[in-house]
Amino acid sequence: MKYGYARVSTKDQILNLQIDALKNAGCHKIFQEIAKGTKTDRIEWIKLLNEIRSGDTLVIWKLDRIGRSLPHLIKIVNDLIAQNIDIISLQDPLTQPMLKVS
Repeated sequence: MKYGYARVSTKDQILNLQIDALKNAGCHKIFQEIAKGTKTDRIEWIKLLNEIRSGDTLVIWKLDRIGRSLPHLIKIVNDLIAQNIDIISLQDPLTQPMLKVS
């Protein structure tokens, strides 16, 4: 299954561009929230992580939507890869599938 995750940092920002892109990418379910990236308790992100399973795909607008910092992003990517979850970032030029980063 393809899951999407869209996040903006403030109520003044709009999620529509991300959501439209995730729909066009074929996401079956999209989690969306307004939360600062530095927050560790992003409710929709936690719901997504509790639902996504091995063999599923996570689609995001950009890598900065999921990680607070580069080390945090690397940890998230490595954790997802270890669970056999593919990651697609629509705005970042990455080779699929993403490779584990040390």
